[in-house]
Amino acid sequence: MAVSERTSKLPTHEVVYRRIREMVLFGELAPGQPVTIQGLVGDLGAGMTPVREAIRRLTAEGALEFQGNRRVCVPVLTLSQLDELSFARQSIEPRLAHLAAQRATPEDIAHLEAVDEALNRAIERGDVRGYLQHNHRFHEDLYALAQARILASLAGMLLLRVGPSLRVVCGRFGTYGLPDRHRDALDAMRAGDADGVARAIGEDLQQGIDQIRQSLLAG
Repeated sequence: MAVSERTSKLPTHEVVYRRIREMVLFGELAPGQPVTIQGLVGDLGAGMTPVREAIRRLTAEGALEFQGNRRVCVPVLTLSQLDELSFARQSIEPRLAHLAAQRATPEDIAHLEAVDEALNRAIERGDVRGYLQHNHRFHEDLYALAQARILASLAGMLLLRVGPSLRVVCGRFGTYGLPDRHRDALDAMRAGDADGVARAIGEDLQQGIDQIRQSLLAG
């Protein structure tokens, strides 16, 4: 199991949780694809106890669901669930972006620009996983600036529900035309326009939701 600089000092159960969470977020576990608990133990080189605990947490967050016979899977998103997620995300994430814009320092903005540049390079290369990773990091790091822990926690769970379906979109259509209004958000942030940042993030979210809806309708 690879250990990054961000997780090297964390307890084993937290490292395992984050690794399986990334597998969900970035498409290593596709919606509807069953996986055994024992299989995850083998893939991660981890003990049964931390894997079970990670699965329990991710099931509580709605990222995984039990199928019986010691199998779990990523839920397959329905159109009605997508509508719920869209409503929740549009209610929470632009607010986080607005708060973040009010607190962001020039150094914070420079960091977000670097993440966005890495995202753009991934799009140019057709690197789906790279796009998903940098897109998630951009939103996660932006929302952390808001210093609104409850809203940020809710946003994290919502991203976890949407991530696998966005990976399906990327698998079908590649990286061409993927949602990215980050530059508009960054320009507004540098101008001190918190409303503009919130608006750009809302539009960014809507583009992603629309692409997922198109993929679900296509079957």
